[in-house]
Parts: sequence; C-alpha cells; structure tokens
Amino acid sequence: MLKPIRRVLAILFWLGITLLFLDFTGTMQPILGWMAKLQFLPSVLALNGISIAIVLVMTLVLGRIYCSIVCPLGVLQDFFAWIGRWKLFRRNKKAKFANKYSYSKPKTWLRIAVLVIFIVMLVAGFNAGAVLLAPYSSYGRMVASMLQPIYIAINNLLAGWSEAQDNYLFYQVEPTNNPTLLLIISAVMMLILFVLAFMHGRTYCNTICPVGTVLGYIAQYSRLKMQVDEEKCIKCGLCEKNCKAACIKVEKGTPVKFDYTRCVTCGDCQQVCAKGAISLSSKTSNTSATSQTCSSTPSNPSDLSRRSFLAITGTAAVAATLKAQEKTTDGGLATIEDKKLPERKTPLTPPGSLSAANLQQHCTACQLCIANCPNGVLRPSTSMTHFLQPEMQYDNGYCRPECTRCADVCPAGAIKPITKEEKTAIQIGHAVWVKENCLPATQDQKCGSCAAHCPAEAIQMVPIDKSIKQNPDDGQWYDADGNQLDWRAVNDLLRIPVVDVEKCIGCGKCEYLCPARPFSAIYVEGHETHREI
Repeated sequence: MLKPIRRVLAILFWLGITLLFLDFTGTMQPILGWMAKLQFLPSVLALNGISIAIVLVMTLVLGRIYCSIVCPLGVLQDFFAWIGRWKLFRRNKKAKFANKYSYSKPKTWLRIAVLVIFIVMLVAGFNAGAVLLAPYSSYGRMVASMLQPIYIAINNLLAGWSEAQDNYLFYQVEPTNNPTLLLIISAVMMLILFVLAFMHGRTYCNTICPVGTVLGYIAQYSRLKMQVDEEKCIKCGLCEKNCKAACIKVEKGTPVKFDYTRCVTCGDCQQVCAKGAISLSSKTSNTSATSQTCSSTPSNPSDLSRRSFLAITGTAAVAATLKAQEKTTDGGLATIEDKKLPERKTPLTPPGSLSAANLQQHCTACQLCIANCPNGVLRPSTSMTHFLQPEMQYDNGYCRPECTRCADVCPAGAIKPITKEEKTAIQIGHAVWVKENCLPATQDQKCGSCAAHCPAEAIQMVPIDKSIKQNPDDGQWYDADGNQLDWRAVNDLLRIPVVDVEKCIGCGKCEYLCPARPFSAIYVEGHETHREI
C-alpha cells in the first residue's frame, strides 16, 4: 500500500502548490497556504521552527519521503520519469512500462560541491545564484511564467462568454508580471529537468538539488527504511530496474544494497517485487550492507568523509540560520502613449519586507507573491543583487493600501505578515515631482490628479505664481498687493504639486494616475529601509 498512498498524497500536494501559483483571486491561500510554508528552504529562511521540525521528523521516520510527496519539483520529476517509461516512447511495445533503470554510483563529490556553493551563496547574501537551484522556487517560476498565462487566457475566454450571457461569475484579467527573461529561465530549467528525468529518473533530485542532498544524509538515520529479506529475494533485479533513484544494487551472491541518501521511499521497488521480499521496516536485515550508503570506496574512509561532511554542512546551516535571524531583527480616440518606467535610484520593495536587505536575504524568488499580486505591481527584478526577486513598478497599477496579498502568501519570511491597518502606516518610499514632465508647469494645463487621488493626503497643489499666497488664518487667497482673490480667480490658478515626504507611504497611486506621457511627472523613489509613519 505504500506506493498508492504515496502517489495520492503527492498528487494532492502537487495540485495544491500549483493552484497557489495559478490562483489570482486569493481564495486558495487561506486553504492551501500551509503547503507553501511546509517547503524546506523557505521554512529555513523564515525560521519557521514548526515546519522545519515537521520535515526533519518526517525524514527521520520515513526517509526522504518529503522529496516524493511534499516537493512539487520532485513530483514533477516522477511524472517526467513516468513518461519516459511509457510504451509510446520505447522500442519494446509488449509491456505497458519499461524496466529502464539500473544502479549508478553516487555522485558524492558533485552533491557536496553544489550544496557547499549553495550554502555559501545564501550566507553571503548572493541569492541571485542560490534561487536557481532551490527546487520549490524553480517549480514556482515554471508555473508562474508558463502555466499562469494559459490559466488567465482560459479565464478571460470564459469571462467574455459569461458577460455575453449577462453573467459575471468570471472577470477579465490582464497578465502583466511575466517578463520574457523569466519565461526563458523557466523553460530552460523545465527542459533540463525533463531530459534528465525522462532518461534517468531522479538524476537532478539526487545530484544537484541542495535540499535533496541535506535530507538524503539525514535519511540515513531514519527509523523506517526500504529493506530486503534475503531469504525471500531471488536476485531477479526487478527492484533495481524500476528504481528511478538508481539507488538499488543487485548482484548475484551478495546482499541487495540500498543507497539511503538517494532513496525517496517511493515504494516502486516494493510493488514490483514478486516475492514480497522488500518492505518498509525498522528491522535490521541479515546484512549490515543495507544500512550503508553504496560506494566504490572503502567503508571506513567513506564513513569518515560522511561524518566530516555532516559536520561542515551542519555548521554552515547554523551559520545561514543565524545570518537570517540577524537580518530579521533589524476616452477619446487619440492614441495614448504607453508609460515608461522611471529610473529609481533605490528599488521599491513590498510593504512587510522591512528592507531591501531583508528581502534579498530571505526571498527564494519563487514568484508566489508576484503571481498573486492582483494589481500587477510586483515584477521579477533583473538586477543581479535581487535577481528574480520581487520589485515594484507602477505602470499598470498601484499598491492598494487595503491589499496585503503578497505578505499573506510569502512562505520564506521575506515579506512579513501585516494587517491592512499596519500597511497604511508603512513608508516604502516617497513621491518625487519632476517639473519637466508636469502639465501645469510645462503646458499651462490644469491637472491636480496626483493630489486628488493621494490616499495619504501627502500632496498639496500650490499656485505656480509664488506671489499669490493663502492666508492660514482665514483661508483666503491674496495677490502680491494684498488684494483678496474671488473664488473664480482662485479656481483659475495654475497649480503644481508639493509632496509632504513625512506623510507619503509610497503606494504609487500618484505615479500610476499621472496623465503625463511617456514619463510620469511624479514618481516614487524607494527606501532601503522601511519605516512607520
């Protein structure tokens, strides 16, 4: 029963995680958000002790079952491997599936090298490289860039049909936050993953994935393992030929050996064994070889190197956690020209991210916040210091004060949970007026859109003619000679905006609604560190 149960759970987790990235309404987050928070790397970066403990206990009891059930990239690899075994892709058409695998020696040096590089990049704050290796983040980028646009297109077709029927169950959505670079990176990753899994099963999972490596070495000490009853085993080799992790070694005259650092407790070997010789058991088999990692090197040096490796990675993991904790404490028919993005000296980061440094340190660039942003504000950054991490742009919308979706969905602690009330007091940047682009200042046209729509009332419109002033005592306007102006004259005054930077929260509504083209006459400059006002 191990394989059917594992398969049902894997499908449920895979569908749940996928729906989190596809859903743009926010209805899935309260129901399925815990699945994202259970992912191992985001849990470590968020210092989520409960999630980390669940994964570690799961691994110490059942081995690397996390990789074949909870990890969406692991489940996707199993699907690609299943396609590779399907009879349409084989020469031999007699059997439904091919027995195509064989034992391969563990690429220990490669696994250790990738993991050490990954940890060093995390500790050094160079997440731009690390996020490309993180399994959950890689899967998130694939869904956000490749599947969500299709999902939205289908929704828009249904919306058009339902509107024609006077039914508004669906509504139109414009995909605005999936740039070409993200699509290319995701497509390349998908291709690599497909080729490796199609040909050799879980090659990526067991040689490149840093999470798989860490959990693999912990899984050696798991309570339950796939074990062989040598009295029943006839050395037919079916378990080896069906092991997509290539971790089972069958030789005549010697006990069957398992490499538990690569075994993901999928149950495939148990299901194909005609003699019922394989079981998930805590019993020690009649040979000590089954409890050891298969290796072409002598046992003592292997054990020594393994212990040294565990000590090194354990120390590095503690260092990464301490580093994360340190960062935590701190109308008409005329053609309308598209807006161009301003050159911000400091990028804008979402409310709840605390600072650019905190976002950089914790974010895994999974794109979950970007995929869930209902206003099209969040985009993946192309900067190498914040590569593919979210940054804010206001050409297609603004950050609504009542929206906390990105903070609600983030599983890595890069964007802390905040309430709507707290968000209205968080200053992520301040508005900057550009005289050269302003219609009243350059074309003698009345405007005032920025001040009229500012939710923080941080923008005031003052007359261009500085000789005309308002008396604060009576609220009346007077010219340079002290003559009071009537309401018609006051209403005809050309005014320009003045920003109160102490009240501005950087939501970008002024920038988004500014009618100036191609550059807005007012834009938001980001703050390295957010503050409450």
